[in-house]
Amino acid sequence: MALSKEYVVTSLQSLYGENVTSGDLRAWCSMNDCNYQTVTKKLDDYKTGRGKWNLTVQEQLEQTYQATPATPAVEQDLIPVKDDTFVKFGNFTDIKKIIQSRLFYPSFITGLSGNGKTFLVEQACAQLKRELIRVNITIETDEDDLIGGFRLVNGETVWHNGPVIEALERGAVLLLDEVDLASNKILCLQSILEGKGVFLKKTGKFVQPKGGFNVIATANTKGKGSDDGRFIGTNVLNEAFLERFCITLEQEYPTAKTEQKILEGIALDLSIEDRQFCKHLCDWADIIRKTFYDGGIEDVISTRRLIHIVRAYSIFGDKSKAIQVCINRFDEETKSSFLELYDKVDADFEMKVDNEEDN
Repeated sequence: MALSKEYVVTSLQSLYGENVTSGDLRAWCSMNDCNYQTVTKKLDDYKTGRGKWNLTVQEQLEQTYQATPATPAVEQDLIPVKDDTFVKFGNFTDIKKIIQSRLFYPSFITGLSGNGKTFLVEQACAQLKRELIRVNITIETDEDDLIGGFRLVNGETVWHNGPVIEALERGAVLLLDEVDLASNKILCLQSILEGKGVFLKKTGKFVQPKGGFNVIATANTKGKGSDDGRFIGTNVLNEAFLERFCITLEQEYPTAKTEQKILEGIALDLSIEDRQFCKHLCDWADIIRKTFYDGGIEDVISTRRLIHIVRAYSIFGDKSKAIQVCINRFDEETKSSFLELYDKVDADFEMKVDNEEDN
């Protein structure tokens, strides 16, 4: 006599309760003179892990909650766009090798703001044609933001995958950007950082990671907080969470020579041919950083800030204004120090008087 799924589930529940193991299942098959493989196929919807099943009524829930999300992920192209102005430096080669290996190898990249941490991961994925899902972490980020939850779609409550589940199911690279801003709610990723997938307790489904899935985190600190106050809002991350990252890569600012290549590429892309200005900016940034590391100044000019200046020059057509508007974010003392240092690398530089109007 053929066994129905309903009979198998009901009988197992009466003997072993809601949770059964492979040992329980083999004993039941022996008592009922039936094939183990045949029975396990009937219980596919209830499997929670290797040799484990949960016999609570999940099937109908899964059919309801796993309705098509508002934006079906399959229709999205998650491979980053290749940037022709990108210049590889720092940890780019190492990150590219890790992603190319398709091994699960969680990696942590730390370094000062604006030195290309996120960009290098994006461009490594772009060159390898690998899907990338980037999540910008804040102190408010919680399990619902990362794993997913119920959403109201067309008047119906449906389950919507979060970015972590999308990355798991697609075998994509998951980028946790600014992870040191997170609270302890980030600990919902513990099992995922072990490469074991995750059990969705709200739907009763276990999600196994697809081949190629990996996690890369970027941060301005090493997860120990910011002693100097430069990165207010960063938190001390749980040691067990940090320990799950296999390696920590320290990203420095590029050398002046490499940074000049970056700026020249951006400038040419903006139809600006002024290699001398790019060189002056890089020499200026190099002096500022050395002074900063020696304790002579409290801020640095990032590579991102230099790119802002080049773009401002393409908009306003005025080097002086481009520099001024891009360093106005700093306090007056720091801004004055920056301008004095720039004057040393560009003898022809003349700063306009504030609020001077163009004719």
